[in-house]
Amino acid sequence: MARRYDCTDATDRRSGLREAASAVRRRELVVLPTDTVYGIGADAFSAEAVGDLLEAKGRGRGMPSPVLVGSPNTLHGLVTDFSELAWELVDAFWPGALTLVANHQPSLTWDLGETRGTVAVRMPLHPVALELLTEFGPMAVSSANLTGHPAPQDCDAAQEMLGESVSVYLDGGPTAEPVPSSIVDVTGRVPVLLRAGAISAEELRKVVPDLEVGN
Repeated sequence: MARRYDCTDATDRRSGLREAASAVRRRELVVLPTDTVYGIGADAFSAEAVGDLLEAKGRGRGMPSPVLVGSPNTLHGLVTDFSELAWELVDAFWPGALTLVANHQPSLTWDLGETRGTVAVRMPLHPVALELLTEFGPMAVSSANLTGHPAPQDCDAAQEMLGESVSVYLDGGPTAEPVPSSIVDVTGRVPVLLRAGAISAEELRKVVPDLEVGN
């Protein structure tokens, strides 16, 4: 039976974070608040858990799960060929609503879907998410909705869609406006904006003037 914790209550929050971390270690799924929408998360290094995440959403391997991290330092073990411009974007916008698509370390034994050697990675600006990521480590996290349905802004909406496929729900209250993160591809010499979201191209160009906008 799914357990739900009110993270606006200090005692419940501690219990919820402890139980969520334990659930992820058991390769189970959890729901957590982020600074954009609620996410469904799993151990990024468990192909079984990531497969369960995609199945819970009704999503295919052609739409692989992003990875959330609790610190920019985590990138050193996850990505390769990360340029100075990419680090400048990290310094300017993390934690926050910027997802970076980078080449992942070829030695990593994970299976996030059909990533073609890349990973979409972000550090969210939400205390509950950051505490869980700091406790557990990198997690595969996608929006906590069934594919084709709106991304949830509260725990009720996430639980209504995902039900018992999730072991632990962390309720952090409603999120802000459901604007997705901006996505920038940093695998090439010049960063490319793949999706304009919470951070506009104009804001990004203040840090990376040569930013290109993808089709």
